Amino acid sequence: MKLRVLGCAGAEFPNFRPSAFLIDDSLMLDGGTIGSVLSEEEQWAIKYIFVTHAHLDHIRDIPLLADNIVIKKLCNNVKIAGIKEVLEAISSHLLNNVIWPDFSKIPTTESPIITYWQIEPEKEIQIDGYSITAIRVDHSVPAVGYLVRRNGKSILYTGDTGPTDRIWEWADDLSALIVEVSFPNEMEEMALLTRHLTSSLLAEELKKIKKLPPHILVTHPKPQYYAKIAAELRELGIAQIELLKDGAVYDF
Repeated sequence: MKLRVLGCAGAEFPNFRPSAFLIDDSLMLDGGTIGSVLSEEEQWAIKYIFVTHAHLDHIRDIPLLADNIVIKKLCNNVKIAGIKEVLEAISSHLLNNVIWPDFSKIPTTESPIITYWQIEPEKEIQIDGYSITAIRVDHSVPAVGYLVRRNGKSILYTGDTGPTDRIWEWADDLSALIVEVSFPNEMEEMALLTRHLTSSLLAEELKKIKKLPPHILVTHPKPQYYAKIAAELRELGIAQIELLKDGAVYDF
């Protein structure tokens, strides 16, 4: 699987973009960054966006992608996949004909740009050669992470989470783990309040995994603390940990 990091920051600043990961050109994990990175042709190739939760930095560019498609007069359909609470939030509060047009009915209800695909936690689904499972995590709103498998390779993406348990039971024999660290250690109280992780909290979470994967890719740092978080991650002494940067590409 090819993993392209479109955005991996916990806020937006110059050179720091919101969360979005593109797998093999057509499947996305979260949609915080799309149009500012992908060309027209690359946007048209997107078929699925699996959303971890409904916070704006993870869904922001979905409406703009839909608008780009309809303006181009393409017949593309993008499936927005997520748990019930996430899809309800997007349809009620974002694509609701107030904040943005309801692209689940445009250009027609029979052939819309956007189709909602409700998935159930821990029920594996099969699409285009991928096996995908949503697993609940502990965030400030209903949220899941995703385990994506294909051709013997597997990527586990936590999305946003604080200390949690269930998802680590699905972390065996991973090719890569994408896990968040939003705050430096000195802000642990804020991290726990908002249900995020620090480097020290991540170290405790990794103890819950029987065998650490060869790649532990850290996402969602607050840009103001990027250097401090990077230093604290190095201090953990875990060789396979890497703090992600926008634009990185991996092949697993």
